[in-house]
This record gives sequence, C-alpha cells and structure tokens, in this order.
Amino acid sequence: MKRWKLALLGGFYLILMSPIYSHAMHIMEGFLPPMWAAIWAILTLPFVLKGISNLNKIFKEEPNKKLLIALVGAFTFVLSALKLPSVTGSCSHPTGVGLGAILFGPSVMAVVGIIVLLFQAILLAHGGLSTLGANAFSMAVVGPLVSYIIFKVMKKNNIKSSTCVFAAAALGDLATYVTTAIQLGVAFPDPTGGMTASLVKFLSIFAVTQLPLAVGEGLLTAIVYNLLVEYKNEGGIEVENI
Repeated sequence: MKRWKLALLGGFYLILMSPIYSHAMHIMEGFLPPMWAAIWAILTLPFVLKGISNLNKIFKEEPNKKLLIALVGAFTFVLSALKLPSVTGSCSHPTGVGLGAILFGPSVMAVVGIIVLLFQAILLAHGGLSTLGANAFSMAVVGPLVSYIIFKVMKKNNIKSSTCVFAAAALGDLATYVTTAIQLGVAFPDPTGGMTASLVKFLSIFAVTQLPLAVGEGLLTAIVYNLLVEYKNEGGIEVENI
C-alpha cells in the first residue's frame, strides 16, 4: 500500500508541476472558424449516437453498473477540469477518459465525455459550446478509442494489467492532444509554411508540455483501476475488463 501512496503523490506532482503553456484542449468558445466547428461536430455525432445506444443497453440489462459509470464520469470531470491556461486559445489538462474506455468501451465514453465537456463549458467557461464538437472529437472519441485499443492489444499479449492501464491512459491522453493540435493546425495554417508548418509548430510545442501530464494521468488511472480490482475481488462489482 505504501508504494501506491508514493505513486499517487508522484502522479499529482507530475500533473501540478507540468508547464502552463500548451497548444491543446479545450479549444475555447468562438476560437474555431464556424466551418471547422461544424465539421468536427458532424464527425462526432455518430459516435455519440452509438454510445447512447450502448448506454441504454447497459442501463437496461445491467442496472448495477450505473454507479460505476457515474464514478467514471466524475473521474473524467475532475481530471479534465484541472485547467492550465494557454495563450493560444486553448488549455492543457489531463483527460481522464482512459479509465471509462477500458471499463465500458470507447462509445460509452463518447457520451460521458461530451456531457462532461458540456457541463464544463456552461459552468466553468472551460471550452465552449461552439467548439463542443471539436473538443468532444479529440477527448471523447479519439482519446477513448486509442486507450481501448492499447489496453486490448496489451492484455492480449499477457502484459500485466496495471501496465496496460497505465499505457492506455497515457497514450489516450497524448492522442487527445495530437488530435487537437491537428484541429488547430488545419484551421489556422501558417501564412508562409501552410498547414504542414502549422502542424509542426503545434505538435512540437505540445510534445514537451503534455508528456508529464500523460504520465501523471497514467499513474492515477492505474491506481484507481487497481482499487477497483480489489473491490471486485471482495465481490463488490462485476465488470468484464477488471
């Protein structure tokens, strides 16, 4: 137990000590051109609809999992609300979506993620309504999908569960920020170097600043996952990927 306490403190330290300036999520209200805001909203919609269908199925067939889904939502909300402002119209923070993607799949997290982003936009002025589609695509679609795939592939190769969870959460976090950097790059091409130069600029800046956050999120997610494993072994929950 002592080593988990040390790991938890280390995770919080990495998150809190990460650099403030980053070209990453959430993209603030009104920052994207209307055309790009609409494109990302349209691309996000099918994933959200699929997630609603899967959530309804879980609520109907396994109502005992409602509390765990609420826990996943709270975990995502708290981590992604650790807002570190940026001068580029965005901010840097953990995402918290890896845990839910591992437990319930990426489609469920599309719904949970967009709800979290909606509440943050309305209540915390974190992100925005016009950029909800873009923020949801990066954090609630791409991030969970990458986390889920990484976890499944590593588990299939008989890698230790805590290692799988750490890698899935960390890489899902990084995938979210890579996606947001791409969204900003294509919306705001460099005047001289075009879209390629803009992408290189956003990605190079994000690569340094986001890495400590990704490591911290991976540690925290692995700790929470292991606590859930202990609870399951006591007969508290029944979830496939625990």
